[in-house]
Amino acid sequence: MTDLLFSGKARPHYFLPGTVFDAALRRMRWIFEEFDGHVSVSSSGGKDSTVVLELALIVARERGELPLRVQFLDQEAEYEATVEYMRRLQARPEINLEWYQIPFREYNAANHADNWSHQWDEDLTDDQYIRPREPGSIRVNDFLDKKGQVIDRFKALLTAMNDRVGGCHLTGMRCEESPNRRVFMTSHASYKWVTWASGGTPVNPKSRASDSPADRKHYLLHPVYDWSYRDVWHAIETQGWDYNVFYDKMFRYGVKTQSMRVSCFHHEESMGSLWYLQELEPETWAAATRRYSGINSYGHVGQQQSAMKISLPYMFDSWMEYNLFLIGKLIPDPDDRAKFHKQRERALAQCGGFMHSEDIMEAVTVSVLNNDVYGATIDKWIQGQREPLQRQHWERISRERKARAFG
Repeated sequence: MTDLLFSGKARPHYFLPGTVFDAALRRMRWIFEEFDGHVSVSSSGGKDSTVVLELALIVARERGELPLRVQFLDQEAEYEATVEYMRRLQARPEINLEWYQIPFREYNAANHADNWSHQWDEDLTDDQYIRPREPGSIRVNDFLDKKGQVIDRFKALLTAMNDRVGGCHLTGMRCEESPNRRVFMTSHASYKWVTWASGGTPVNPKSRASDSPADRKHYLLHPVYDWSYRDVWHAIETQGWDYNVFYDKMFRYGVKTQSMRVSCFHHEESMGSLWYLQELEPETWAAATRRYSGINSYGHVGQQQSAMKISLPYMFDSWMEYNLFLIGKLIPDPDDRAKFHKQRERALAQCGGFMHSEDIMEAVTVSVLNNDVYGATIDKWIQGQREPLQRQHWERISRERKARAFG
């Protein structure tokens, strides 16, 4: 029994009463009481933010705190099904939807020559956007950084929006989606005893994140952090909740569950959607190709690039050779080329001790094909490869400590 215990194969299991739905509802009630009158939901139109919004509505009804404040930062390059879902939310009297259609820039991975697209560009008219702006939407970007410059990046804008509202913002972030999320949402308390939280911008830089809501301009809490995608869809089905029907289209098309995304479709992490967008929403595809350069070309060659994940072109002897060729030919900006070279060096340095260099180079080359200049996908890939090794390392240390403790 001792050998079994130290091997890590006899970990205890703790069975708590109820379901993940019950647990999330308990968390939601605690959140509303803790941040009394200062709770809002950040919605993307995706399935995860949908369940968080509906859970929040259950508690808001119980407490008589309707309408529920919901924020949506429209990226212009949104599916029509997402827009229709947000319109249905806007029509519900128990929801106060703040629909932001403000100018900012987004990374356009489909264009190797110019990586930036300008969403809701003020120099354009409604008929030049992918779709006309919504009546009553917020259209002025008056969010400024410390230097007085307009904030024009997506994540920074979300932070600024949350800072302005303050209190607690609920998101649908879940551990299952990535190893990095699992670590930060289960390891350290970010608000009081809560690990499934993120501290916002400090009011006082010296204040601690765990003191009180007044210590920070806003907090992000993730009450469904321990849900699986099965839990999400089970709740939507059994509760009869409204949701984004683009998921139905992707399901019928055969898209893998882990690849289903409803966010901006030309971002480096959602490029695969361009392979089927022209079939699932042809009008959105036609408008996107007129609006953004590179979309049409990527949609035609993307499936061929996908095949390269498992097949090296015959004219190259190694993935390293192919990688260097692509960087030299596809990436015109010297600074961007340098970033891809650093990605390759980082991947080889961090994974070279336990993986063959050709396997590493295949993943890095796919990053070049996806024009992922900032390394979002390759960084997640590296973490995913290293996680089992890190887990084994800490399990070994734990066994050694137990052995020493028991003599």
